[in-house]
Amino acid sequence: MRVILADDSTLLREGLVRLLTEEGHEVTAAVGDAAALLAAVDREPPDVAVIDVRMPPTHSDEGLRAALDIRRRWPAVGVLVLSQYVEGRYATELLTGEPAGVGYLLKDRVVEIDEFLDALERVAAGRTAFDPEVVRRLLARSSHTDPLARLTPREREVLHEMAQGHTNATIAEHLWVSRSAVEKHVNAIFDKLQLPGPGGYSRRVLAVLRYLGS
Repeated sequence: MRVILADDSTLLREGLVRLLTEEGHEVTAAVGDAAALLAAVDREPPDVAVIDVRMPPTHSDEGLRAALDIRRRWPAVGVLVLSQYVEGRYATELLTGEPAGVGYLLKDRVVEIDEFLDALERVAAGRTAFDPEVVRRLLARSSHTDPLARLTPREREVLHEMAQGHTNATIAEHLWVSRSAVEKHVNAIFDKLQLPGPGGYSRRVLAVLRYLGS
């Protein structure tokens, strides 16, 4: 796959370039700020852009704002945020938009190379890759009227798996239950979170992401 890297840490950028190249991927650009990132995507849209949250000049939320810009201007480009931080406002906007091809991982929790590469491939394929801790932190900012409070502990576990883009079959394996049981939990989640309409992958993801900013 073709990848663009955006991180102000030269050491991290070079490390990722080497890793991805060794894995057979093509790094079309490795940049250190949001402006250079957008220019690189404009020149040659990649399959995935791996983006840090805080980059020059203010080191606040430039990366996330650039990620939102990419999703608006180049919707076919996958976006994988790789950061030490969970920035609530723009993270919620990113995750509650069109969820296909979006991921958010915390650097200090990506301890396995295979975990990072798997997330990258999932985002490139139009799926999702969310660190459970990112989801937990954003949900923790919800008020006491959070609709997730309606869910049972098992439904929360299923929802937790859904947020990472897993299929019903995979969730069943992870939770040691039958696929039909997972399907019942998923339907209950949709009902309790009042998500009408036909089933579909986007609806599954939105069952978590739509309420991140509630």
